[in-house]
Amino acid sequence: MIISIGNDHAGPEYKKAIIKYLELNEHTVINHGTDTFESVDYPDFGHPVAYDVESKKADFGIVICGSGNGIAMTVNKHQGVRAALCWTKEISALARQHNDANVISIPARFTAIEQAVEMVHTFLTTEFEGGRHDRRVQKIACK
Repeated sequence: MIISIGNDHAGPEYKKAIIKYLELNEHTVINHGTDTFESVDYPDFGHPVAYDVESKKADFGIVICGSGNGIAMTVNKHQGVRAALCWTKEISALARQHNDANVISIPARFTAIEQAVEMVHTFLTTEFEGGRHDRRVQKIACK
């Protein structure tokens, strides 16, 4: 799979660990995130991930900021994106199973790095259940 990742200054260490996991599992990574802890603006790193997912350049996206909220709000402005703010592997599984989420948003200040990697693993290996959930997902985008 091709995975697009973006992060602000709260997430360089998270991004590094997640990319290591992704590459060990033979995924291709498009890195839009910062590598420094100097303050940056999360939309500058979220929009490129959203564009990759929306244009099908990437199969999934991963975004990281301090709370996970700001960058999730940013990427969810794109019609082809369904980003889910996740803080446990159970929520990341449900985001895929019930919402067909294509971007996971990780709150770096409220999760451990190991937990974030586990959530990414769960997110990428969980299938959308379809059925009644498909009808609901089709109603998400503004028309």
